[in-house]
Amino acid sequence: MFASENPDPVDIIGADDIDIDADEPSIPDVLPILPLRATVVFPGTIMPLGVGRPSSRTLLDESLPQSKLIGVVTQHDEEEDAPKAGGLYKVGTVVNVLKLIRQPDESVSIIVHGLERFRINRMVQRKPFFRASIHRITETQGRGKNFKAGIAQLRDQARELIELSPAAPEQALTVLMNIDEPGNLADFLAANLNLTIEQQQDLLEERNVPRRVRAVHQFVSSQLEIARLQQKIQEDVESTISESQRRMFLREQVRAIQKELGEGEDGEDRVINDLRQRLEEAQPPEKVMFEAQRDLERLAMIPAASPEYSLIVTYVELIADLPWNKTSEDHDDLEEARRILDRDHFGLEKVKKRIVEYLAVRKLNPSRTGPILCLVGPPGVGKTSLGQSVADALGREFVRLSLGGIRDEAEIRGHRRTYIGAMPGRIIQELRRAGTNNPVLMLDEVDKLGADFRGDPASALLEVLDPRQNKAFVDRYLDVPFDLSQVMFIATANYMGTVPPALHDRMEVIELPGYTDNDKLQIAKRYLVPRQLKEHGLKKTQVKWQVDGIRKVINDYTREAGVRELERQIGAVCRGIAAEVASLKRKSKRVWNVDADRVRDLLGSERYFREVDARTKTPGVVIGLAYTPVGGEILFVEAAVYQGKGQVTLTGQIGDVMKESASAAMSLFKSRADKLGYDAGQLAEQDVHIHVPAGAVPKDGPSAGVAMYTAIASLLLNKPVKSRLAMTGEITLRGLVLPIGGVKEKTLAASRAGIRTVLLPRKNERDMEEVDAEVKKKLDFIFVDTVEDVVNHALGLKSNES
Repeated sequence: MFASENPDPVDIIGADDIDIDADEPSIPDVLPILPLRATVVFPGTIMPLGVGRPSSRTLLDESLPQSKLIGVVTQHDEEEDAPKAGGLYKVGTVVNVLKLIRQPDESVSIIVHGLERFRINRMVQRKPFFRASIHRITETQGRGKNFKAGIAQLRDQARELIELSPAAPEQALTVLMNIDEPGNLADFLAANLNLTIEQQQDLLEERNVPRRVRAVHQFVSSQLEIARLQQKIQEDVESTISESQRRMFLREQVRAIQKELGEGEDGEDRVINDLRQRLEEAQPPEKVMFEAQRDLERLAMIPAASPEYSLIVTYVELIADLPWNKTSEDHDDLEEARRILDRDHFGLEKVKKRIVEYLAVRKLNPSRTGPILCLVGPPGVGKTSLGQSVADALGREFVRLSLGGIRDEAEIRGHRRTYIGAMPGRIIQELRRAGTNNPVLMLDEVDKLGADFRGDPASALLEVLDPRQNKAFVDRYLDVPFDLSQVMFIATANYMGTVPPALHDRMEVIELPGYTDNDKLQIAKRYLVPRQLKEHGLKKTQVKWQVDGIRKVINDYTREAGVRELERQIGAVCRGIAAEVASLKRKSKRVWNVDADRVRDLLGSERYFREVDARTKTPGVVIGLAYTPVGGEILFVEAAVYQGKGQVTLTGQIGDVMKESASAAMSLFKSRADKLGYDAGQLAEQDVHIHVPAGAVPKDGPSAGVAMYTAIASLLLNKPVKSRLAMTGEITLRGLVLPIGGVKEKTLAASRAGIRTVLLPRKNERDMEEVDAEVKKKLDFIFVDTVEDVVNHALGLKSNES
């Protein structure tokens, strides 16, 4: 509302206070500039300013002995400690420093009197403080009867606002009535109204007095309406409190009279009876019914105007709406379930097999609790959409709960009813909407849960996802047990490394690898192309997608494990054709064939190309394989040597584990240099630099050890690695190659990149069962036990001992 004109009194302590005469000297053309945080000083106002920045204290110490005039300018960002010239507004106020006060804590305060507006021409000094060339702003005054009438109305409304504002000082009204100049009146009100810094700055920059007065008039009128409304609400509250007891007694008398006359019940009784009937229909457990009945008894004794009345009604309604005994019947036709899963998704055999197995177990043992699955895979492989298909196959309701970015555990467990605005957790809310106690509930993006001072949602999920505990899940708002054991939970994640171990342990993880090129071709033909044609208003008879056109999009315009970008590119082609169809002046039976050439015409030049051959012709460059949250990726490892002191430099934003792998690779090469035919003494006079390109992307893990060792050997032996060969594996100082994870995803990435040969640890041979058959046909797999095997196959060399 209306702020105090005079600030709180400041204790003047110490003998260093500088008293300054109030006379206003002439204003020079160059002034020291004091930046202000979240404060706008208006001409004609007197106000205190706290000075904390060293540069600002230097300004006062050097400028005040010569002149008491300084310029004050508000900065754009109040959080900026050292604002630049561009971070200041151009218009400020010339002020006369009336008082300088040094506090015991070495802080400084000044009391200033605003004189007039100015605009900064240019900065003539930036260090140690700003000094600027300025010009004074001349105001345009108002004239006429309408202007004077507006001033009178503004003064009257401001007086009423001050009277309605309990925080306004007593002398504010006196000051208001003694201001004669319209511009000064507008500045006084602008300085004391509850306005944002931007609004105050706009008023300061307005040199036209009539426009400034009109703007201030609008702010005063708006805040006066709010003040009047607040006063009315306060009066109504006081009258309501005073009459609440009398109304309660009268209401009880009316109920008694109606009962004697045999007339109908009043509104409150109808609400209570309706809730009681809904509770009987819901048939909650005995303990839950007891709690609900007790709240209904309390409700009968509370007047409807009481805030607690609506809280109890909302709580009982929640109990009555929850599906305590409403269960949807599962489909027991396994063939039909399989058909539905195959209809909506291509591949994903592991998930489909697991769902069919669950249906078979439910058919034999209906009391079996629901499984808790976690689908892990790169983006775009169909994890989220699979949940709806599972629900359709089971004949259940589907509920999706997005967990990405959730940081408050109350989102899972709810708030206690003692808090204002309390709500049940999202699990209870979604079950209420679903209407059954056994839906398929998808916990989407479980790996992106956060945690802060409000709690850890991942820990709250431990109870939800434990079959031995979720039979009696207690939401804090509901405060009674609810059985979640019949719910089928399906979580999704891109990467399990960020999921807490305790939560990981409660879920059955099913990995969904990326799709092969043939998989993408089939998905595009069966699902993506028909869907995009329909969305763009095209008919299947109008547009014929050729196989080479789809393959062109897959190979040259996408590079992903899933199919999201593939669908976007197919949509872009359909948009281009739709534009051609819509531009026809009359209907045509023309058929648009989408082949590889047509795709390039509509999508432009290719976005991706295979650079494997070009980059590996030089010694010291090796292709590694990595497993990331977005699927498998190829990783180039480069090495360079130059004169030095035997040091190793590592770049490419690599993590600690990968740095250790590089150190181990270098030590391993030094220990085997003689056997490889290299003079180890040269290493004392050479520095080796290992770089992993794509430096903006963090990389870590031990599986690049083999690639780093081979890059060093290739460089120092001056032997390039064989064409289109990639490798992965962890190394030891004994020269052994240890197994790694993510074989299926890494081999998919190698296949997409055009690799022909892949070196894998011998102990990963058992993982070949999971590798896609198409990938096995494209790639030649060589299994190695030691780094000697790697050097033999990659460089065509044999050490003396091999």
